[in-house]
Amino acid sequence: MQELPIWLAYRVWEDLLRRMTGKSQTSNVTNKNDPRSLNSRVFIGNLNTAIVKKTDIEVIFAKYGKIVGCSVHKGFAFVQYMSERNARGAVAGENARIIAGQPLEGAPIYVWL
Repeated sequence: MQELPIWLAYRVWEDLLRRMTGKSQTSNVTNKNDPRSLNSRVFIGNLNTAIVKKTDIEVIFAKYGKIVGCSVHKGFAFVQYMSERNARGAVAGENARIIAGQPLEGAPIYVWL
């Protein structure tokens, strides 16, 4: 049996612990009042929030960059990244992904303004 690199083992442990405790390291604030952050925020629509939780969203979208905020509401969520580049990558990579039986509708927030 091959050993995992220490950084990967730590990441797996961190994700497992986050899911078990329900605790998140990101803020619940997506900074809607800061015009400089608009282009780094992603809207996620058609979300089954009865099943999908904040930690699930964070795990799915963390691969595109550092998440600084995540807020989940009934049927939708917002993810705030450090940069616009991360937000664009998340939209391109996750749009129409099926989670909990429903295809996601992802868009950078500036599309909705």
